[in-house]
Order: sequence, then structure tokens, then C-alpha cells
Amino acid sequence: MRFDIITVLPDLLDSPFAHSILLRAQKKGIAEIFVHNLRDYAANKQKSVDDYPYGGGSGMVMSIEPFAKCIAELKSQRKYDEIIFMSPDGKTFNQTMANELSGMKNLMILCGHYKGIDQRIRDLFVTREISIGDYVLSGGELPAAVIVDAIIRLIPGVLNDETSALSDSFQGDLLDAPVYTRPADWNGHKVPDVLLSGHEARINEWRHEQALIRTQDRRPDLLND
Repeated sequence: MRFDIITVLPDLLDSPFAHSILLRAQKKGIAEIFVHNLRDYAANKQKSVDDYPYGGGSGMVMSIEPFAKCIAELKSQRKYDEIIFMSPDGKTFNQTMANELSGMKNLMILCGHYKGIDQRIRDLFVTREISIGDYVLSGGELPAAVIVDAIIRLIPGVLNDETSALSDSFQGDLLDAPVYTRPADWNGHKVPDVLLSGHEARINEWRHEQALIRTQDRRPDLLND
């Protein structure tokens, strides 16, 4: 699976993609992540990619031409399943969306900055707008890293345990059950006996019950949807 991310701050994305599961997925050749500097597509000597907004107002707006040039170049090389714009007014990202996107081959992600991007970029090129929550960040780079992480870990072969992602929180609209490891008794605080029983059916039943209890307590909205 390939990701092409367009940004004015490519260095900001160096660290998120250079460690742990994301690095392993790239080394295995399962995922490819390419970060493109939008300033490379600016027409002027200053490499500026923004301008004052029509109609006045505060802030600067990202210009259409650098995005259009970069998008056109990338699209000339391959077909994209989605061109995604990270935006606080996009559809809120969730596990169902991550599952869907993990089955695709090529994704392009546009990272906004400043006051926003020229609306024509969204109208002409973007096929999907995604938000990671009801708040505003300085740019789309960190949200892009979040969704790339959530998607890549679902691709077969990325995790050492193929079933691990299937039991994560939000799979099946439930939060995950409590988990424990050794020692079985730490200062009088004991692991539930059922987890030490070796009885797989009882363990699975306990985990499902605990997941329901935790979801009802912390995220009842997931059960009411």
C-alpha cells in the first residue's frame, strides 16, 4: 500500500514514520510512505504557497496552483483510490473508516496549514475529507500521521500477531477488555482467576463481558448508535 503526503512541513513527519510498526511495515515492503514538499511546486523564487484571502479577514490561505501541480504529477504516475484532505470539518475518523481504507492500494493525503486551503482544491481534487476530532491543530501533518498509523497496522503482515488488530478497541463497536501480564499476584493485587484457568471459552466470555461493561461505562454512545 502506498501513501503520498503533501505538506509544507515534510520534516515534521520524519519521526512518526521512522519507528516501530510503521518502520517495520516499510522495511517489509508492505507499505510505502512518500512525503512531498509543497514548496517544490511553488512558482516564485520565495517558494511561497499562500496568499491573502479574497474578501479580507485574518490569516493566509494556501494557494491552488502548487497543490494542483503536485497532484497532477502524482496522478500521472498512478491511480489513487482516494485523495484525502485533513480538515477539522471533515468526517470524523474512526475504526470503521480505518478498516475500509486499509483495503485500498494508493492514498494521497493533503495537509492544510495557515487559515486553510483555497476551496477550489477541495472542490476539484479532494475525494474525501477527514477530521481526527472536534478541535483545531496548526496543520494537517499530525492528523495525517494518525490515520496512516491506524491504517497500516491493519494491513495483513504488518503485525506479528495477525489477530491482534481484530481485537483492538472499537472493532465491533466495543472497547477492549482489561489485559494483564506477570506477575499473577502483585502486592496482593491479583489477576482474575478466569485468565489463569486455561479455559478458552470461559476466557473469551469473560473478555466479552468486560468489554461490554467498559464500553457501557466509558463510551455508552457506541452501544446506542
